[in-house]
Amino acid sequence: MGDVEVITSREVPLGGPRAMTVRRTLPQRARSLIGAWCFADHYGPDDVSRTGGMDVPPHPHTGLQTVSWLFSGAIEHRDTTGAHAVVRPGELNLMTGGSGVAHSEVSTTECDTLHGVQLWTALPESARHLPRSFVHHVPEPLPLGGATARVLVGTLAGHTSPVPTHSPLLGAELVLEPGRELALDVDPGFEHGVLVDQEPVVVQGTELAPAELGYVAPGVARLHLTNPGDRPARVMLLGGEPFGEPVVMWWNFIGRSHEEIAAYRDEWEAGSDRFGQVEGYRGEVQRLPAPPLPTVRLKARMSPPGPADPSAWG
Repeated sequence: MGDVEVITSREVPLGGPRAMTVRRTLPQRARSLIGAWCFADHYGPDDVSRTGGMDVPPHPHTGLQTVSWLFSGAIEHRDTTGAHAVVRPGELNLMTGGSGVAHSEVSTTECDTLHGVQLWTALPESARHLPRSFVHHVPEPLPLGGATARVLVGTLAGHTSPVPTHSPLLGAELVLEPGRELALDVDPGFEHGVLVDQEPVVVQGTELAPAELGYVAPGVARLHLTNPGDRPARVMLLGGEPFGEPVVMWWNFIGRSHEEIAAYRDEWEAGSDRFGQVEGYRGEVQRLPAPPLPTVRLKARMSPPGPADPSAWG
């Protein structure tokens, strides 16, 4: 069936003065990337009246695409492409921050409970200097016999998302009915990760608890998922060809060298046109300041994992 490497999450405060705690499974020491997927935050369900919800001031990105997906709640997104959109459950917002972009994220007044995932994909060398852009897409629910899938990016069960990516990728939400087993044909050239949201799920014979991610190496042509419980179970399925380029990740930037990351930080702090200006954000802090660079040199992450500098892990 294929061995499953279990990756547990760690709690991290999500930027700004009103920080919200998220559970981060990527990147970790054990694994930096799954395909081009290089970042996975999982949060909620949070009672917004108690926690204050999400309020992330304008902040920059380079060399990546952000993939925003909600299970409940609503988040107002503003960015320097000029996009102003509300992320709602079942709706995909994908922002490309190639050469540079900035955005803000704020849970709305219509949001009582906030629950979802924030994902990043690393852009390959051929695409990492693209102009910034924004795409909104509502994937159709696909019945799979005991389960329902929504394909965010890539192809699954004969359905292909129209959302553009720049390396071979798969991203989908799967909801398994109680007591049901699902066998999915997948690309054997891909590595896959199954991030469990609610209820334990058995993947390739290994049980994963909520907030755990199960990694399956390339060479598997069929994934077996089982919901052993008496309530619906939900997972995010992430996959892609192993990313063959070393990447340097620090704070909100992805680059290829320490010097490049340092230059991005300097440009953000200087208010460079590289990132533009986010219009309409009404928070107390109008732009999130970059933290100081570590005193040691930032090193590249690899897939499979190679030597890396722990101080580069944001």
